[in-house]
Amino acid sequence: MNFENILVSITNGLATVTINRPKKLNALNSATIEELSTAFETLEDDINVKTIIITGSGEKAFVAGADISEFANFSVEEGARLARLGQESLFDLIENLATPVIAAINGFALGGGLELAMACHFRIASDNAKMGLPEVSLGVIPGYGGTQRLPQLVGKGKAMELIMTAGMISAEDAKQWGLVNHVVTQDELVPLAEKLASKIMRNSSVAISAAIRAVNDNFKDGVNGFETEIVEFGDSFGTQDFKEGTTAFLEKRKPIFPGE
Repeated sequence: MNFENILVSITNGLATVTINRPKKLNALNSATIEELSTAFETLEDDINVKTIIITGSGEKAFVAGADISEFANFSVEEGARLARLGQESLFDLIENLATPVIAAINGFALGGGLELAMACHFRIASDNAKMGLPEVSLGVIPGYGGTQRLPQLVGKGKAMELIMTAGMISAEDAKQWGLVNHVVTQDELVPLAEKLASKIMRNSSVAISAAIRAVNDNFKDGVNGFETEIVEFGDSFGTQDFKEGTTAFLEKRKPIFPGE
């Protein structure tokens, strides 16, 4: 896959997507969002890809926000269209991807950058990372799911504080808040992401996809996540991965999951 604003590499079932606009602190413009959407759709369709890591190029930023110059003069209708297109084409896509996505946050993750990280299935950060949703300081609100995903991750009160103050929190504070799972040095960030990815890839990709759907349904209005869990649990019994996993357990050996 050849892109102008992102880099994609695949090694032994692990795909790494790197937002590559270091001079712009990897800010999200419409072209980058479109390329990310294409990349994630393509990786989802690749049966050999078992886990995806997304990060930013350089040492300063994961994604320092959206490219404000693109929408500074938008009308009401254009603003709503921007948010809807971004959410549906990329952020919701990542959240509901059947392939696990790990955000490796190196440096600033602000505005759309933090929203991108929050759409991933979980997050790790370098100790120099700074996170925030500064949109209200520009007279607008988060538009790529930030007002919805942040309260789910850290609770309503902390989310309200972070959004209304337009402030930034450190990586350690983000860990205490439950926004990120691990904090390491910048040199250790990608190796840790790869280590976690390798642990994920030892398990059944079919079962992991089912677990993602069940967990996500807990946060959807009008959807009973418990019922999803029951259905997905039952469906697991009809998979080749279940047959291999249980057989390997009884035979006291490591499973070799076919992914079916």
